[in-house]
Parts: sequence; C-alpha cells; structure tokens
Amino acid sequence: MTMHTPIIARRSPGPQGERIITLAALAVGGQGGGVLTNWIIDVAELNGYHAQSTSVAGVAQRTGATVYYVEMCKDTGRTPVFALSPSEGDVDIMIAAELMEAGRAVMRGFVTPGRTTLIASTHRIAAVSEKVVPGDGRADADQVIAALGLAADQVVAFDMETLATRAGSVISASLFGALAGSGALPFPRDSYEAVIAKSGKGVEASLRAFGLAYDCARGTTPPPAVEALKPRIRTLNVPAPLQADWQALEARLDRLPAEAQDIAGLGLKKVVDYQDIAYGAQYLDMVERAARADATPFALTQAAAKYAANALCYDDILRVADLKTRASRHSRVREEVRVKDDQVLRLTEYFHPRFEEFTTTLPARIGAWLQGSDRAQRFYSRHLDKGRRIRTDSLAGFGLLWAVSALRPWRRSLLRHRSEMAHVAAWFDTAMETAATDRALAAEVLANRRLIKGYSDTHARGLSKFDRVMSALPMLRGRPDAADWMRRLRTAALADEQGKALDGALKTVESFAA
Repeated sequence: MTMHTPIIARRSPGPQGERIITLAALAVGGQGGGVLTNWIIDVAELNGYHAQSTSVAGVAQRTGATVYYVEMCKDTGRTPVFALSPSEGDVDIMIAAELMEAGRAVMRGFVTPGRTTLIASTHRIAAVSEKVVPGDGRADADQVIAALGLAADQVVAFDMETLATRAGSVISASLFGALAGSGALPFPRDSYEAVIAKSGKGVEASLRAFGLAYDCARGTTPPPAVEALKPRIRTLNVPAPLQADWQALEARLDRLPAEAQDIAGLGLKKVVDYQDIAYGAQYLDMVERAARADATPFALTQAAAKYAANALCYDDILRVADLKTRASRHSRVREEVRVKDDQVLRLTEYFHPRFEEFTTTLPARIGAWLQGSDRAQRFYSRHLDKGRRIRTDSLAGFGLLWAVSALRPWRRSLLRHRSEMAHVAAWFDTAMETAATDRALAAEVLANRRLIKGYSDTHARGLSKFDRVMSALPMLRGRPDAADWMRRLRTAALADEQGKALDGALKTVESFAA
C-alpha cells in the first residue's frame, strides 16, 4: 500500500529561517537500524544540514525494538540545540522496519495526523506477545494497516523485506530507498546513493534494494505482491527394506473414509518421521477406531487424524535434538541470515533441561526412582541445573546433539513415553466413549489436545488447562449444546495465559449445570 499527500511544513521557522526535522526509526536486531541511521545522518550532512542521532536500545526476543532518533536542520551558521529522544506529537518522519512496530509507533503517539510521514514495511515478524498466547495470538495486519492510514499524514507501506531479499541486501537499504522516494526529506536521489556508495560494504546489493524501494515509493513500479502462505508438505524417504511395511500402511489409509484420507496421510507421515513404521500403525489404529464410530461427514475421524498425530508426536529432548541436527534446519538458518559462500555460520543452541526433563529421558524404572529421591533432586539442582550453550556448527556440539537424537529407537522404554502414552490413551478412550452418544462433543474432546504443546513449563501449563476444560465434560454430557460449550471453554483457555477467561466460562457452565 502506498498513499501520497503533500508534505506540510514542519516546525515553525526560527529567526534565521532554519527548521528542525525530526525522524524516528524502529528496528529490531539484524535489520540494520544503526546502518540506516548513519546513512540518514550522512545524507543530511552531505546536503548542508546539521544532524544528530541517538538511540535507545530495545529488549531482545522481539519484546521491543530499538528506537533510533534523528534531528536535523539546515546549516545557517548558528549551532542548533537538538533533543535526545522523540516526543509524542513531535515526529515528522516515522520509519518502522516491520508492520507491528508501525502499529506500536501509532500507539505510542509518534504518528500525528497532519504531520507525520510514516514509512513502514508490511512484512511480519511475530513478537513474543503474539507467541506466548496459547492459541493463535497473531495480530490482525489489516487492522494495523487501516490504523496507519488514519493516524499518518502520508503513508508509504509495502513489503520492503521482500525487496531487500530479491536484491541480496538487508531491509535497511530498502527503508532508505523508501525514505528517499517518499519525498519527506528535501534531498535529491543521487545524494542518497552517494552515501551508500561511500559505505563500502555490500554497495551493489544495497543500491539494488534502494532502487527497488525508491521506485515503489514513487509509484513508478508496483510493490511486491503478497504471497499466500504455502502449506509445508512433509516428505518422507522410506528405506528399501521398509517399503513393504510402508505400503501396507498406505493401503490402510486408502480404506479410511475419503473425507479423512488427506489429513490422515499427513498425520501418518508425521508420526512415522517422528518414530518408526510401528508407531505409524499405532496411529492408524486410533484413526480407524474413530472411523468405526463415525458417520458422514466424518468430522470425528478428521479430528482424530489431526489430533492423534499431534498427541503421539510430543516434544521431548530427543525430538528437539533431532530437529536441531537436521540438514534442512541448517539450510533454513543459512537462508534466513543470508550466509554467503565465503562466510562461516556460527550457530549456538541454548538448552536448560529441568530435573523433570532429565529424569523422564531415562529408562522408566530409573527415571521414576530418581524422581522419588529428594537427594537426587538436590544434587541435580546444585550441580547440573543450569543453562548450556552448545555450538552445533562445531563437531563436538553437533555430535552431542546427534547422539541424543540417536536414542530414538529406545524412546518407548523411557519414562516420558510411558506417561505420555497413558495420558493419550485416557484422552482418546474418553473421546470414543463420548462418541457413542454425541459425536460432535467427542470431536471437541479430541480438539482439546490443542491445549497441550511444548515441553517443560509450557507443557505443564497446557496440561493444567486441558484438565480444567475436561473437568466440564460430566456437566455437559446429555445437553444439546454440549459441543458448543466445550468449544467455548477451549477457546477461553486459549485466549489468555493467565486463565481468567477460562475461569469465567467454567463458572457459567457450573451455574447452569447446578
């Protein structure tokens, strides 16, 4: 989206005709906010302006961006006095390196109608506040874009990250091009390009990204089209000795109801990739059991196919180690950070297994014995309970994680697997018993598995919410709206981490059950 309106005068001219222009930029790590700020200072000084920049560091993990602030005015021979940080209602140009950062700028009062030119990239990087929500915590991008149009005097917004990627550069170059193309600063294009050329690093790629964004901001070329999110198709390479067993599983897939075959096929690949062929057969046993209790349109079977796969593929240390040592993961990281052929990638993984995670990764008897020993727990807390950073770009670090992942054939003998399978069996049995009288309610019971994910504290919180939602099942059985209420309870549990919404929903169920 690109919207243009004339740039109005900024602050009232001083006695010598100088006018201070204020500019703020929000960027997170890796987006080149410091480089962008230096370029802006350089282009201002190249055009005969005084300029000053400051920055206030944000917090890591996307809980807050670094705020870069620039003030500039024409050099009239008098020394200007510049402010050190932006103020509400006093920002002429606002640059945001990501869509939600632009929304935060509006919320913080840095974007003023009739004054501020807002330059923002519309691509998304999920913030921690979005990730911590138990369900889908992503903010609505369309609402944010609509708010930008209401709050700013001029909006230049399109996917500048995609343009930078196409040019082989980083988003700071695209933002610089959009700033030049917006006309918000009274500087010619060649002065911007001269500043980039003088930087001496990645000049050609930066100039390409600059030019692409400049043309989009000017409206001479259309911005990059929004690409639909492509579903990830899981590929499975089955060794020749196991082909016959795999084909037998595929034959069982073909005998399932047509409405459930696609999702069951994806689930089967996920489960076999997680463990082995026999685990895939166990998964199909569960789906076939649901199909026998189901009827058209086979919503119960589809729910079983989806949530049984997720339940069987629980997160444990073996799984984490497996995913972190896969070639596809290293290729994805190299692509995300844009490692060149002549560069070396240093990759450090952080692990902090708790006592419970350590013991559940041991054989069931040993793990259960250690969990019952206060002495063992105190020893672990004193000597072993600490975070560890493992470099998987080194042979030793990679080999350590690979050795942990190689324990997969023995997963069934571990304490964690025993407890997980007991919980899965109880959950699935409850759903199948419910299906005898209410298939819609049984499908919602299966969907409650959404509440359980991750490991460590995240897994414990999910289990707690699952148990609380399932506690309403006896009160809902026999009601014509039982499935709707079970869905409402799950939605409430996913709405907030503290569980306040779930508390209210449970009280409502208890009131009409009484």
